[in-house]
Amino acid sequence: MVIVVVDYGAGNLASVVNALERIGAPVIVSRDPAPLERADGVIVPGVGAAADTMRHLEELGLVPALRAAIERGIPFLGICMGLQVLLEVSYEGGEHRCLGIVPGVVRRLPEGITVPHMGWNEVWLRSSHPLFAGIPDGTDFYFVHSFYAEPSDSSWILGETDYGVRFASVLARDNVMATQFHPEKSGFWGLRMLANFVDLVERTRGGLPLEAPV
Repeated sequence: MVIVVVDYGAGNLASVVNALERIGAPVIVSRDPAPLERADGVIVPGVGAAADTMRHLEELGLVPALRAAIERGIPFLGICMGLQVLLEVSYEGGEHRCLGIVPGVVRRLPEGITVPHMGWNEVWLRSSHPLFAGIPDGTDFYFVHSFYAEPSDSSWILGETDYGVRFASVLARDNVMATQFHPEKSGFWGLRMLANFVDLVERTRGGLPLEAPV
């Protein structure tokens, strides 16, 4: 089993890799599109701005490789900016086209609250999902962000969090999963979520359906 963590210069890359190594996940860190062709799972971390993220992904030739990996049906996990770039457009510092996997836009958190949203906050699930197997609903995870995803298709929203607005903090459909929070900085439950993702990769690699019992 091979899980590729995409290196396009994201600031939280090392902490994501360290968290995966702590749970014994077999990871390869790569900024080359080629390993994505044989990956069993893909993780896209990220902090920073959408425009810079997309520019780096495009310069490295990773955009078509990521889309192809998702279309191939392997488990995909986006973290923070890795969630936001799944949307069609981000309004961070102007209007920027993103990957367009999830219909909708990325907007700034509303006025009148402290930005960035930094610290622990609850995640409430709309339904059960194997990514959160064994994790209590309403668990606190660690957030650092100023923008949030607003999917136009609400069926993509798996989890929600309140901070000036009730926003989508977890997206999921089929093999695509993404969190606005940082599991790698979320202690025990963050590691549990990453371990659940690794289990999903192992299941699909073995030909089993993604939706394991929760």
